[in-house]
Amino acid sequence: MRLLIFSGTTEGRELSRRLAGSGAEITVSVATEYGREEQGNIPGVRVLCGRKTEPEIIRLLQETDVCIDATHPYAVEISRNIREACHSTGTVWRRLLRPRSAYPADSVFLQSAQEAARWLADREGNVLLTTGAKELGCYRDLNPERLYPRVLPLEQSLVSCREAGIPGRNIIAMQGPFSEALNEALLDQFQIRYLVTKDGGRAGGFQEKAEAARSRGVTLLLIARPEEEGSSMEELLDEVTALLAQEQKTAE
Repeated sequence: MRLLIFSGTTEGRELSRRLAGSGAEITVSVATEYGREEQGNIPGVRVLCGRKTEPEIIRLLQETDVCIDATHPYAVEISRNIREACHSTGTVWRRLLRPRSAYPADSVFLQSAQEAARWLADREGNVLLTTGAKELGCYRDLNPERLYPRVLPLEQSLVSCREAGIPGRNIIAMQGPFSEALNEALLDQFQIRYLVTKDGGRAGGFQEKAEAARSRGVTLLLIARPEEEGSSMEELLDEVTALLAQEQKTAE
């Protein structure tokens, strides 16, 4: 069985590791060199690197029996492209879901980075942005002196910060995971009043951020996760195992 996993996430890496040696031909597709580095070398797992358009995904699916979308829960565009490509080619499609977090009752729930920027425009105080570098442009109308983005220590992240007008002294270029204590230290150091986050679940350190915000009296702004259907890690492992057993039985 030929299995294609679109990954770049903790759970995608775990899935590929747990399926390695199962008898399936596994290909993992990641968007960036950072994703390739995090994926590592797993015997029997082929890794492709680079962002894929829908036509490119369709070409990959021509050599695929089962496609699993294990991309980030907020990666709406690539997830849509994967799903539509599978539909057009008749490829079996599955979505690996990251479990949702327990949200603090006093969180401010917002639908997008744009909405978060509008909400912050009416309030004073420093902001810790922990939603990555891609959406920094949404905060361009705010005073950049009050913005403290925490981004991956990659050149493209720094370029995004500069394009958004963020002062160099405000850029926090670090790779997680981040403990509650480290989050608290950052909130203290930069006198943060608002922490903007997405529900990255356990893998994204959501709980540590939420607890740090609570302990420091910082308002937590939570950008809503898109609604979607899918399967848990264990459900997918069971299904793939059953498909492999069926394939082996047919071959006999």
